[in-house]
Amino acid sequence: MAENTKKLIYPELLESKKAGKKKLAILIDPDKIKLGNLDRILKSSIDAGVNYFYIGGSLIVNNMLDHCLDIIKDACDIPIVLFPGNSFQLSYKADAILFLSLISGRNPDLLIGHHVISAPFLKLSPLEIISTGYMLINGGVDTTVSYISNTKSIPADKDDIAVCTAVAGEMLGLKLIYLEAGSGARYPVSNDMIEKVSGAVSVPLIVGGGIRTPEKALSNLQSGADILVVGNAIENEPGLINELAEAVHTYSFAKITG
Repeated sequence: MAENTKKLIYPELLESKKAGKKKLAILIDPDKIKLGNLDRILKSSIDAGVNYFYIGGSLIVNNMLDHCLDIIKDACDIPIVLFPGNSFQLSYKADAILFLSLISGRNPDLLIGHHVISAPFLKLSPLEIISTGYMLINGGVDTTVSYISNTKSIPADKDDIAVCTAVAGEMLGLKLIYLEAGSGARYPVSNDMIEKVSGAVSVPLIVGGGIRTPEKALSNLQSGADILVVGNAIENEPGLINELAEAVHTYSFAKITG
């Protein structure tokens, strides 16, 4: 039997963080993406050298999830990471899963409840499990995530709360910290907050929500983000993927060679 040589994602993230190499993930919500748009997003992502596909949403159902995963796997070998909105959005067809704990909220179901339900499935699955401290930051609009999760987001100007929450998450053993302003955020996570959280934790830092330009992507990287996640902005403008990827790769090259 051939040996499974699939490269694990998390150790590579740690190596990249140490080297200053940044990553770009494209978030795909199967319920929002039309097949024609998905084809264009995949082509743009492959051409641009996107690092990961994050797959998830607040309301998707399994048949759409598996169909989306099949299309991506047939098109390319870019790693696919599940970004589940609930405990039912699971599939063996992905490579890994962000095992999200909503540490910015106080809803016990999203701190541990859904995890208990999904644990037997994940224990038997081939998925790489990456425990992630998920933090909602107020982006100026009510988001689907805040509504579905029945939690309040951290105020955008409360950097100290964000820092303490992230530090607590790392102390609990979470492998990633994810600052999320939400889909369609009017205001993205501030550079000040990113810088302070990045300086307070040693685990890789993911930032998403409201990243619509290469300039914003670059400023987030300079502030300490290790992985940028872009979804809403590219659904109707797949060409933006190349601009964002160029900003990420250029910054990484400059850091590594400089």
